[in-house]
Amino acid sequence: MHAQIKELYPLCRSITGNGVRQSLQILKRSIPLEIREVPTGTQVFDWTVPKEWNITDAYIKNAHGERIVDFKRLNLHVMSYSIPVKRKMSLAELRPHLFSLPEQPDWVPHKTSYYKENWGFSLSHRQLQSMEEGEYDVCIDSSLTDGSLTYGEYVLPGTSQDEVLISTHTCHPSLCNDNLSGIAVSTALAQALADRSRRYTYRFLFIPTQIGSMTWLALHEHVVPKIKHGLVLVGLGDSGSMTYKRSRQGQAEIDRAAIQVLKDSGHPYKVVDFFPFGYDERQYCSPGFDLPVGSLMRTPHGQFPEYHTSADNLEFVKPAALEDSFHKSLSLIEVLERNKTYVNQNPKCEPRLGPRGLYRTTGGHTGSGQIKEMPILWALNLSDGVHSLLDIAERSNLPFAEIAQAAESLEACGLLREK
Repeated sequence: MHAQIKELYPLCRSITGNGVRQSLQILKRSIPLEIREVPTGTQVFDWTVPKEWNITDAYIKNAHGERIVDFKRLNLHVMSYSIPVKRKMSLAELRPHLFSLPEQPDWVPHKTSYYKENWGFSLSHRQLQSMEEGEYDVCIDSSLTDGSLTYGEYVLPGTSQDEVLISTHTCHPSLCNDNLSGIAVSTALAQALADRSRRYTYRFLFIPTQIGSMTWLALHEHVVPKIKHGLVLVGLGDSGSMTYKRSRQGQAEIDRAAIQVLKDSGHPYKVVDFFPFGYDERQYCSPGFDLPVGSLMRTPHGQFPEYHTSADNLEFVKPAALEDSFHKSLSLIEVLERNKTYVNQNPKCEPRLGPRGLYRTTGGHTGSGQIKEMPILWALNLSDGVHSLLDIAERSNLPFAEIAQAAESLEACGLLREK
């Protein structure tokens, strides 16, 4: 995953443009993405797909002809969606178009102007302070033309047409945690699920944030009723503990499954309630859809100093954090896959478990042993056709995997039947 991030890092992505296409082509080497193009001007609810933005070069040259700010060294140096500029100007004229971070003088901020024509450069505050009065040669070789919005989609069919939506955003330039980490984890997750039997159908979306989810929803309202669970993956490479943001529904199965996985992991974690800001969960959870879509991340956006700056680089994302995020995401999906409701076939008092190989033949032992009786007893007691395995795990305060394994063993010997 870290190697994939390293390959994607230099590309200049935005909400549209060739950088997104190049990035999706790289992902296509790992998973068979379908790449979709939605034309400029397409109406998507209250919005329209914007003009396509591309950039080939940009710089600020000083009086000696030296590039003191150079897009080719770091694509964050240019405000995303900057209109073309080619002129000489004084520092006084240039200053309103220069952005820096006085509180982090060595970092370059990420700036955008998607829906209002503007232009600008980002640079470190030390660079800005070192600029002398005089004339500067300013160039942004960009274009804003009728084109399209590009996104990637990969559907893995399951035995059921009910869907799990996995969504991640592709529109940020050289920013690793936000959100090359989400892209890399989503890709690895799709690869892992492709090699497994699946109850649910999985739909992976690689989209520009906000306008991408709006566009997909507007064009796929017929698909929306199939979505039973959903997850937005973002910011999964930093060293912070995991955070889960609930869906608007608050107690959807995806919310409960995510919290169960984080609790069972034994690692520190946080759960935050839904709020109508952040990433694409706010579109999936808009009241007209109210989909059960939560968001899984490590440190939330805006809560790490490196957020939307050049310090969100290859050193900031850690392979160990990516691996942990991947395993927790996969564990969450395993809960969804295994969460079933059973009916006890011998409900009048406890059945004899020993002859079925499910109970120790000698009493009085209190050690853990190989066979764990408590998950079996809980699965038997609450498998009444009403309680799901997730219900049982929550009520028993036992790990979901133990409850699921117990239920599967009981089903195998005829004591439980799936409802």
